[in-house]
Amino acid sequence: MRPISPELLVEEVADRVAALEGKPWLRMAVDGAAAALPEDLADALVDPLRLRGRPVVRVRARDFLRPASVRLEHGREDAHAFYEDWLDEGGLRREVLDPLDADGGTGRVLPSLWDAAADRATRASYLAVPEGGVLILDGTLLLGRWLPFELTVHLSLSAGALARRTAPDQRWTLPAFERYEAEAAPADEADVVVRVDDPRHPALVDRDG
Repeated sequence: MRPISPELLVEEVADRVAALEGKPWLRMAVDGAAAALPEDLADALVDPLRLRGRPVVRVRARDFLRPASVRLEHGREDAHAFYEDWLDEGGLRREVLDPLDADGGTGRVLPSLWDAAADRATRASYLAVPEGGVLILDGTLLLGRWLPFELTVHLSLSAGALARRTAPDQRWTLPAFERYEAEAAPADEADVVVRVDDPRHPALVDRDG
């Protein structure tokens, strides 16, 4: 692992994204447990990429959850449902990822689909993504689902750090992350892996190949 400052981490990831061809578009994901703060890294990448000449569209997986009747069918604290049933993969593919496919994509994406707090559709308007544009999606448990991305970043936490940094009212989700590690192996799946046991002192996991 290579220690790196949070600021340099953003610059390195932005350089890597900007170096990719991205024709006509590029789809990237920042994956990690809420305790790893994937949303913060995704947000921090927006301006550096724009400075590198790449238009950016930010989308959050939390805006593509299924209705409460599906998510909570087995109760409010079912870790297996959290892993399997919460994310509306079909909606995310249909409205965000497939429209940015190089083979026949329209370039028009829906930035949000479902307001989980209100449990209703967001009624958002479609956005046109310019050629060369980058979609940055952040979320939890995103890898191992065969979602189409050109670049994936996984923010990794040790089991101990994850337990310590997960809010008490969210600790019921911990078995889902154990299962994620066992079944999806996100640190093997991702293009870029960052260890964030201490968010002030991240470390890039350098791998051959």
